Amino acid sequence: MEGKIMLAAVLCLAAVAAVKAGDPYFYYTWNVSYGTASPLGVPQQVILINGQFPGPNINSTSNNNIVINVFNNLDEPFLLHWSGIQHRKNCWQDGLPATTCPIMPGQNFTYHFQPKDQIGSYFYYPSTSLHRFSGGFGGLRVNSRLLIPVPYPDPEDDYTVLISDWYTKSHTSLKNLLDSGRALGSPDGVLINGKSAKMDGKDQPLFTMKLGKTYKYRICNVGFKSTLNFRIQNHKMKLVEMEGSHVLQNDYDSLDVHVGQCFAVLVTADQTATDYYMVASSRFLKKQLSGTGLIRYEGGQGQASPVLPKAPVGWAWSLNQFRSFRWNLTASAARPNPQGSYHYGKINITRTIKLVNSQKVVDRKLRFGFNGVSHIDTETPLKLAEYFQMAEKVFKYNVIKDEPAGKITGLTVEPNVLNITFRTFVEVIFENHEKSMQSYHLDGYSFFAVATEPGRWSPAKRENYNLLDAVSRHTVQVYPNSWSAILLTFDNAGMWNIRSENWERRYLGQQLYVSVLSPEKSLRDEYNIPLNAGLCGIVKDLPKPSIYS
Repeated sequence: MEGKIMLAAVLCLAAVAAVKAGDPYFYYTWNVSYGTASPLGVPQQVILINGQFPGPNINSTSNNNIVINVFNNLDEPFLLHWSGIQHRKNCWQDGLPATTCPIMPGQNFTYHFQPKDQIGSYFYYPSTSLHRFSGGFGGLRVNSRLLIPVPYPDPEDDYTVLISDWYTKSHTSLKNLLDSGRALGSPDGVLINGKSAKMDGKDQPLFTMKLGKTYKYRICNVGFKSTLNFRIQNHKMKLVEMEGSHVLQNDYDSLDVHVGQCFAVLVTADQTATDYYMVASSRFLKKQLSGTGLIRYEGGQGQASPVLPKAPVGWAWSLNQFRSFRWNLTASAARPNPQGSYHYGKINITRTIKLVNSQKVVDRKLRFGFNGVSHIDTETPLKLAEYFQMAEKVFKYNVIKDEPAGKITGLTVEPNVLNITFRTFVEVIFENHEKSMQSYHLDGYSFFAVATEPGRWSPAKRENYNLLDAVSRHTVQVYPNSWSAILLTFDNAGMWNIRSENWERRYLGQQLYVSVLSPEKSLRDEYNIPLNAGLCGIVKDLPKPSIYS
């Protein structure tokens, strides 16, 4: 059970506060190992962090220094990625194969990052191989500082709800399937915080509530391919925050949470004091899969009703729900100034990039890509090659055009890196020509999701953009045979990932990296490579370049 919110401090397992000037430091030691669990009733190998599945929650506050020493006790290289944390000027801490050498078996690496000028609900997970399919994920929340007003009263407690589709095969078996050219097929079930209630009257509650009190639930889809609809028996959910942005507070009976997305809602315990089920069920799959978790009213009597609320049908409902989400223009986020003081709709677009997803068979194996290129990771992390001025030996910039030239007929397998000029305001279009739901994420930034519509995008579609109060977030869905548009300023120097949040697609090449270089090469814009950073590939034995001043 998660503890009370402590507004003046950060609490987490094995955390110790160091008394230093400036932003406080919090230290963690994490041991990553294999273990056995039965999330769907079948014993299987899982990845544990400090013996926990899912891993420990990180409970932090804006601008805290988070220092995590990760010991890899697996038999494979390993990295952790902090999804949604922007790592301002510091892509070295992003924990992806293009920015960081992996932590080898028996070795350790210490991450040090700040959720600088951020608040909100996020999560972390393994970014190497298909380790995410075995666990190693957990919640990551960033609370507002005491002096920054929050647009709702303090809740009685703050709960993290990690929902995911799940396979009973090990990550090794699933990787072997993809490496042999076969698809993963449909998941085997749905989990809530690593388990699913048996609904036999013997389930222990995941959370408890006191009658009349209001609670905050942070709901993140940490799964692999399925949009999940989340709902709570007999309870309304008031949406208050989405991936770091305060939103207009509307009530919902259920929410479609696409892969990689996080919502925060307020739930008031205003029903008869008894047990109730949370439900997460798959959307847009041929067969609906569901998982449940129990909420108990303190002192309540009676079991939860076995009659579960039904999920909505069709994606038109989901599209309309997306259009109901609005940025809260008067609320402050991580800084005192209102969110709406940033008038993104009045900035001139300097570049348009259209990314069209595709899939093809290459050398008898299924691959996915953007604009005719299927990305492949390199032995030398892309950022290291660039930092050591050896990029030409590892990858080429701009192997794709800003817009595909006609119909995409094939896929080239190679590193996919776009160069984007520092501090330019860019429009990115995700165009989905397939019948399946897509979800895309951008590291290092938040963007304004200004539109999503059926059909094909054209410049005339800009007339339909929300240029006033689109939500600033990091992950956007694209419906079948539809497109979505995002706007942002690329003002965070580094090497940043744009990827499909469908992990099968991401593993098989539907991702790329954006290189944003500051011409100044100054600490004002980007931090130096960390002193503890490992070197691998062609830079393994080289001296580190001169540091930025």
